[in-house]
Amino acid sequence: MQAFSEELRLAKKTIGFVPTMGYLHEGHLSLVRQSRSCTDVTIVSIFVNPTQFAPTEDLAKYPRDFEKDSSSLEKEGVEVVFFPDSEEIYPKGYETYINLDSMSKKHEGEFRPTHFQGVCTIVAILFNIVKPHYSFFGQKDAQQAAVIERMASDLKFEIHIVICPILREPDGLAMSSRNIYLNQHEREQAPFLFQSLLTAQRLIASGERNSSNIISKMLQIITKIDNHKLDYVRIVSAADFSVTDTLEDSVEYYILIACKVGTTRLIDNVLIII
Repeated sequence: MQAFSEELRLAKKTIGFVPTMGYLHEGHLSLVRQSRSCTDVTIVSIFVNPTQFAPTEDLAKYPRDFEKDSSSLEKEGVEVVFFPDSEEIYPKGYETYINLDSMSKKHEGEFRPTHFQGVCTIVAILFNIVKPHYSFFGQKDAQQAAVIERMASDLKFEIHIVICPILREPDGLAMSSRNIYLNQHEREQAPFLFQSLLTAQRLIASGERNSSNIISKMLQIITKIDNHKLDYVRIVSAADFSVTDTLEDSVEYYILIACKVGTTRLIDNVLIII
């Protein structure tokens, strides 16, 4: 992989990279299409990264279907699929990990303390292997994308990070590989998460600027989900993910949700530009 990428670079070809954990859906493929539209060669990695799963999380049952993924990527015109095994990425004796001091400890970091360490480590490894000029990430994992942007900047990776919009099902549920874990009733109720975000958008558009008032209205909708456990609903600065009490004009914010529906943990967000 490294030798192939080096040949591309010597030939003055621009490399687009989409790192994934496989079990691809239209959200992933939208990143692929974005890469293909603005780079010469698109490389997609498929690697279920063990270091970003806590012991209580779903590494063993995380869905996998390499043959289907490979077929989908071939149809999209992807030139290379990089499909390493764990021993190649984390050989015996591996002991180097990347931590961000502040941004990775908030929100998702509170509930998944080792998650961003694992994400940053694998992405840095993949950047060094694939050597891309551009790498594409989805807005659904907004904090993760921001953490990767910060890491790439701090460690002086010469890579442009591109954040692409969330793709949704017709009823508004953000596309995710984990959606297959939802049973029929949970799947019918999961879109209440997005409906709460739409309510927040409407309140802000009508002039509401108090975060507590906005979140209170959102919670009225989220509580319609029968079997749910809410981790958080927060309104944060898009710049550093600090929580805001009062929204200000000319500032970008994310409204973040993390919620278990049944046993399936879902995350979603909207970007607010006032």
